[in-house]
Amino acid sequence: MDAISSFALASGLSWASGLRLYATVFVVGMLAKFNYIHLPATLDILSNPIVLSVAGILTVIEFFADKIPYVDSAWDSIQTFIRIPAGALLAMGAMNSADPMIATLAALLGGSLTGMTHATKAGSRALINTSPEPVSNIATSFGEEGLLLGGGWLALAHPMVFLGVLAAFILVMIWLIPKLWRGIKSVFTHIGKITRV
Repeated sequence: MDAISSFALASGLSWASGLRLYATVFVVGMLAKFNYIHLPATLDILSNPIVLSVAGILTVIEFFADKIPYVDSAWDSIQTFIRIPAGALLAMGAMNSADPMIATLAALLGGSLTGMTHATKAGSRALINTSPEPVSNIATSFGEEGLLLGGGWLALAHPMVFLGVLAAFILVMIWLIPKLWRGIKSVFTHIGKITRV
């Protein structure tokens, strides 16, 4: 695997982990198991039957949890402690470097990318949950899954294109995260005013 492909794989796994960690592990593991893709030796564990079984079960649980308003936000809050370190580990494994500096940088950057993606997803879903109807939540969840599959395919099939799209996505996240935070704060402020009355 050349340096660009390794970097795209590391970035893709980190980004995807912020959206759906378990689906990312399951799909990549299955693709490797059936030799559709070749992973670095450091990520061979993803095609282990036990890892695939656990990731598959958690993918199904997350699929349904993510479609239910408020349950999805509770799920995301728990996943904050799982997705970010897992994204860092996947990025480090994808870079497959014996150099401790490169491995450490991959983990730091991968965890940061996972964290940004997760914050954007969780913040967006928290605001969407203020809508009284469930359709927007379900549509957003399916949209995230489509984004995950499309982005994953792009990272594996066209690494350079993926890296360009990812750079644009990062700029959008940098612009969006402060707005999401202000929106969430205003919702809590509004709720606080209502409870005091």
